[in-house]
Amino acid sequence: MSEQTNAGGQTAVAERGDAIVEAKDVVAGYIPGVNILNGCNLAAYPGEMIGIIGPNGAGKSTLLKAMFGLVTVHSGSVTLHGREITNLRANKLVEMGVGFVPQTNNVFPTLTIEENLRMGLYMRPKKLTERLAATWDLFPVLHDRRNQRAGALSGGERQSLAMARALMMEPSVLLLDEPSAGLSPVRQDETFLRTRRINKTGVCVVMVEQNARRCLQICDRGYVLDQGRDAYTGSGRELANDPKVIELYLGTLAKDVDAARDEKPQA
Repeated sequence: MSEQTNAGGQTAVAERGDAIVEAKDVVAGYIPGVNILNGCNLAAYPGEMIGIIGPNGAGKSTLLKAMFGLVTVHSGSVTLHGREITNLRANKLVEMGVGFVPQTNNVFPTLTIEENLRMGLYMRPKKLTERLAATWDLFPVLHDRRNQRAGALSGGERQSLAMARALMMEPSVLLLDEPSAGLSPVRQDETFLRTRRINKTGVCVVMVEQNARRCLQICDRGYVLDQGRDAYTGSGRELANDPKVIELYLGTLAKDVDAARDEKPQA
């Protein structure tokens, strides 16, 4: 059982079991003495898809990197299945079931698609055939072009490959940093739809997104970060209907978000 403060400032108690990954009162930054996160909290539960939105400089990407051991946590804690993983090295976290897809430089451009995927499973080579088959099933376009070099792929195709490589180790949680950044609206829809499909396979997803409205449409719950803290949290609908969130972060009416929620993106 956990307590969550919703967008209206009320506390709701939800029966969700134990969190897959949780950040508690995290203070973190890139330079000693200069913190980007100032007591940030986040919890993601089994089967959930969590969206992190907020203004530029709020600490969204820093939170993901702190959870993945790429930014030093000065105080607070990060846990995975109840086990503390604060400041563990990224390669150790991958072994433990945490996948991470950065916004840029997320593929090996001189390697083929299949070689990139093999790199994603270098720690468990005996499972290569099994994991490749599962990946081709989820990303059939990558299978058709498996011998093509990753450097020749479009932005959306690179994002798909980066996700696929992160999934090779069968993570229990997948951290995505701005998966739709730089993509056309059509490619953004494809990326969001694909992310939801990944989530429906049982992978818990925590996603940072600048496209706040689209993020709220597809995520089970959202966190709004501001000045390194979680300012608001709630379901997508709760956040979309909160006047303060609309005024400060969405810039649109909640009914527009609800209308867009009913649209079915094309695969």
